[in-house]
Amino acid sequence: MRRAWTRIAVVAVISAAVAFWVYYDKQRLQNTPEHRLDTVLNAMPSWQVLKEQDPRFVTRIREQILTMHKAGESEQEIIDVVQPQILALQMSRLQYAPDANAVAWMTINMEQTAAIQKVSDDACFRFLFPAVKGGVNPMRVLDKDMMQRRLQADAEMMRAGWGKDRHTVTPEEHAAAVEDVRPIMQELASQYGVAIQLLVMPENAVGKEKLTCELVQAMWAKVLALPEQKAARVIRLAVTELD
Repeated sequence: MRRAWTRIAVVAVISAAVAFWVYYDKQRLQNTPEHRLDTVLNAMPSWQVLKEQDPRFVTRIREQILTMHKAGESEQEIIDVVQPQILALQMSRLQYAPDANAVAWMTINMEQTAAIQKVSDDACFRFLFPAVKGGVNPMRVLDKDMMQRRLQADAEMMRAGWGKDRHTVTPEEHAAAVEDVRPIMQELASQYGVAIQLLVMPENAVGKEKLTCELVQAMWAKVLALPEQKAARVIRLAVTELD
């Protein structure tokens, strides 16, 4: 059963981690696409951290966005291409983030998910599982304060996962995290029954968007209720399982 529990954890963290912070703001007061893009990206704390840590990645993503824009691709099409690349980099940093940063990062992700579900269950589902029905840009539906807090948490987590106090996952921690998450998944299975499989098969969740969003949030609420060290190692377990 070990792989079953960790597999569910993996899917849930992927869903929660989606950060659509490539937001192409079509401001008319600025002259060129390059200027508009740089104005938006440079205002984001996460982008500043990336410029410090991986300037080649920044250059590649920037050029990709501009190329797609000039080719007439829509904002959502650009997001859908760029998002997985940024997510992969964030996951690599999260793996090494200290306990407090890992927990803070997941906490704001869950706050963001809950806020999007208040807009609509469909928006929440699209936010969590963009591959199923197409994504949604939360910067179009959430207030600036929420997005700024999310972006700041991203930046702090990525910086901490790169710095001198970065965390190192041991085999013992990984094994302990599996045991930490097992009773949580068993409890959810008792509460939701076979519906828990929607977490690993979201393609079957069309028409059940509300339930699926609630399942993701219920799981992470239970994880985040654990002591900080345990919660952090479950979060890192999911990231490890992505490798």
